[in-house]
Amino acid sequence: MSSSTIRVLYIDDEENNLHAFKAGFRRQYEIYTAISAAEGLKILDNVAIHVIIADQKMPNMTGVEFFKSIIHTHPDPTRILLTGYTDIEALADAINHGDIYRYIQKPWNDLELHNSIKNAFDAYMSKINLRTKISELEKSNDELNRFIYSISHELRAPLVSVIGIINLVKMEGLFNSSGEYWKLIETCSNKLEYYIQKTLQYYKNNKSAAENAEIDFKQLVAELVELHSFSDKETSFAIDITQDVKYYGDAFRIEVILGNLISNAIKYQKAGATDKSVRIGIDVTEEAADISITDNGVGILNEHLEKIFSQFFKSKYHHGSGLGLFIVKEALNKINGKISVVSDIGSGTTFKITIPNGKQS
Repeated sequence: MSSSTIRVLYIDDEENNLHAFKAGFRRQYEIYTAISAAEGLKILDNVAIHVIIADQKMPNMTGVEFFKSIIHTHPDPTRILLTGYTDIEALADAINHGDIYRYIQKPWNDLELHNSIKNAFDAYMSKINLRTKISELEKSNDELNRFIYSISHELRAPLVSVIGIINLVKMEGLFNSSGEYWKLIETCSNKLEYYIQKTLQYYKNNKSAAENAEIDFKQLVAELVELHSFSDKETSFAIDITQDVKYYGDAFRIEVILGNLISNAIKYQKAGATDKSVRIGIDVTEEAADISITDNGVGILNEHLEKIFSQFFKSKYHHGSGLGLFIVKEALNKINGKISVVSDIGSGTTFKITIPNGKQS
């Protein structure tokens, strides 16, 4: 874009200044002038202005007040404050609120003002280009997520068939007939199923809008424990749920949160231990559901506690994908939930969660 297409709006209550500005810069820029803030606003509503120059000392509304008034309605144009005196408070106020790009004292120097307008336009274009790049990146990211979801969904069908065949082999007593081969196939299939499941959970959590539904925590926890305890029948569960009031929340995300935490509590038990246990406590009130899930497993190092919710974080004590707790935190963010964790290596881990009661809408 050439300088002749840079659209500049100059607002000043002194008509002589408006004429002088237009005479000095009309060959370089597309100039619009206004003798009041109200007139300037009308121009902004009808013309795509790139740079706004406003005099500070105007009746009814100062330049700073004008910039503040349009920060939400016209956020894009770059602002330059023109002042004939040193008003430190006004300048500090404008700068602190991010309303101005720079200020220039009157009477202005043509070269200084010209350079300021050019630089202000560059800042305007940088802002617009950045927004465009972000929009393109969001679109590409959305397309990539859709592709990953589609592929994951398609892979799950044949994988479920493979797992079904393995179960048939077990039922017919042939699981150990070929050495370790069937065991290796089962291990790899379960691992792939886990990754696909986490990918689908992550996608749905990002895309699905929160929906309130009535949740019975006793029923939900019983189903999740039954589902996940197949991976380790030796782990015992102590469940204490108090729900005397109705609770409304996002059923999908709450199931994802509890499912991941229960699965981890089972997965990270100490190998060979004879006292594997998981305690689940839930107290439901009119305001929220307070949940605690405690295991006596391998525990988490103190220096890792702040990292465990990061995507793909792994430690030498944990051999999972690094996705489960990341998805838990992302799901909680969507429903305004909070989570904290305390842990001791060799003694176990406790996760505490609070999820607001959405009530019936």
